[in-house]
Amino acid sequence: MDQFLLQIAWLIPCYPLIGIILVIPWSPGVIRRTGPRPSGYISTVMTLLAFLHGLIALKATWNQPAQELFIPWLQVADLDLTIPVELSSITITATLVITGINLLAQVYAIGYMEMDWGWARFYSLLAFFEGGMCALALSNSLFFSYMVLEILTLGTYLLVGFWFNQSLVVTGARDAFLTKRVGDLFLLMGVIALYPLSKTWNFTELAEWAKTADLDPTVATLLGLALIAGPMGKCAQFPLHLWLDEAMEGPVPSTILRNAVVVGTGAWVLIKLQPIIALSPFAESATVLIGTVTAIGAVMVAIAQIDVKRTLSYLVSAYMGLIFVAAGIGESQAALLLLLTYAVAMGLLVMSIGVVVWNSITQDVTQLGGLWSKRPASGLSYLVGAAGLVAIPPFGGFWALEELGDHLSTTKPWLFWVLLLVNGLASLSLMRVFGLIFGGKAKQMTERCPEVHWPMVFPMLVLMGFTLHVPIMLWQWHLLPNWETINTTVAGGLILSSAIGCGIGALIYLNNSWKKPISFVPKPLQNLFAYDFYTQQIYRVTIVFTVGLISQIIYWVDRYIVDGAVNLVGIVTVFSGQSLKYNVSGQSQFYALNILLGIALFGILLSWPFLSQLSLIVGGG
Repeated sequence: MDQFLLQIAWLIPCYPLIGIILVIPWSPGVIRRTGPRPSGYISTVMTLLAFLHGLIALKATWNQPAQELFIPWLQVADLDLTIPVELSSITITATLVITGINLLAQVYAIGYMEMDWGWARFYSLLAFFEGGMCALALSNSLFFSYMVLEILTLGTYLLVGFWFNQSLVVTGARDAFLTKRVGDLFLLMGVIALYPLSKTWNFTELAEWAKTADLDPTVATLLGLALIAGPMGKCAQFPLHLWLDEAMEGPVPSTILRNAVVVGTGAWVLIKLQPIIALSPFAESATVLIGTVTAIGAVMVAIAQIDVKRTLSYLVSAYMGLIFVAAGIGESQAALLLLLTYAVAMGLLVMSIGVVVWNSITQDVTQLGGLWSKRPASGLSYLVGAAGLVAIPPFGGFWALEELGDHLSTTKPWLFWVLLLVNGLASLSLMRVFGLIFGGKAKQMTERCPEVHWPMVFPMLVLMGFTLHVPIMLWQWHLLPNWETINTTVAGGLILSSAIGCGIGALIYLNNSWKKPISFVPKPLQNLFAYDFYTQQIYRVTIVFTVGLISQIIYWVDRYIVDGAVNLVGIVTVFSGQSLKYNVSGQSQFYALNILLGIALFGILLSWPFLSQLSLIVGGG
């Protein structure tokens, strides 16, 4: 049974797609008597089936080599577009993470979207994302992975713009789509350029080809830079990071999926492309640099935000930056482990914050406070999610960061200090949010703020339990180091940085005698962090201004030169026609005279070069 389900594991992305078809009758409102709720229940059941299928299939892959299935699609001349599907413990686990978090997000949405009539459309979009991400996890082809990424870009636009009657939502959806398109365009260039060199798009074959490939350094560099551009946009890396902040205008259940796993799709592709990127030392250095700049910058910006969703969005970019660093130094296993632990912890953080926002109306942390006694489940879930994200043993985040730090300390020590800085600042940022929301005294917006109803609390508590069990699963999968071989310097440094960050955060934001908000640095520096290093303003005076200026120049050329020339021809034609109508006399000899004059004029024009040369000869003679 297990082996059979493994062989048909390619059906896992099909379950949510079938769910989309089944909820169509509720989408246009054909079935009105039941209301929109059955569409959500049907979609949730199909996601549950996909999760159970993956869970059983995972048993058949344990301690077994990866299997590959080939689904014929299109073969033209030398181009073979057969769909390769990889069935391994890693890919099946990836589908379990996707379907599991989406299942909890859908149950969460039952409570969060209870008053919304767009259930069919919303759940269909969640299923659309789930199917696309599961297909990406199983796909062993760069070409089809790119196609799925394009589909997910469209899904981001539709899901962020779900409440399309709000101006900020429309702006966020548009910016998310256009920003991702920039990275996707360069990625497409890399995908097309790679095939003539390697004669394959299969990830396994690409890794084998990269071991013996002898490329020109310039070609390898351009190819590597093009291939990392797509993941930059998906993972919200600098300078393509602003879309994630604006995407927070969408519903919180979609934010759970997006912040936990959708952003990880770019990291997944980046990890698989690591052997190709490694062909160029410059591309590897660029990957590390992008990840480092984003991780440090984003975690600093997160500390200065008063919108709780913005704080989490910048932490997402920071941790994706750490995955970029891991991929840039060739540590794919550390990157995958960090991606797993991050997804679970971030999903729990978004859930715990979402329930607070849902019945507190505001997202401004300066207007919240004193919720620990009123919202114990939410507060405890937030603490577990925060502990699972940073380096606090024995939670999963500690082991992932410890493995990454172990490699960095021996190969690139300066990056290890970057890791300590990012971990410490992330701990401070998370403790700051906890103190402002759950600590202190109740304020006007939180005077009446009880715990929410069970559809939102239940998935949050389930994910909290899963987060607590991540270290146990890592131990069973033999992914944890032995205590005898653990690098105590790295582990101690990470624990110390977490302790310092959490300690400073607790000292400041759990201290009722200190007036909030706190300001420690000069105001210009604080504004620099609060406004994301003025990135948006820089875009406006550089890229937006340049594009606008070029557009105006093109408009002027089209309006006054191109259209002017066409209009001039039209005016001349009309004027000539009006003039010629007076020459219509009906006398054939008059028409013949006009024809002869025209022929003579045409002949003079054709023979003009010859006549000019003849005049020079006669004049010279």
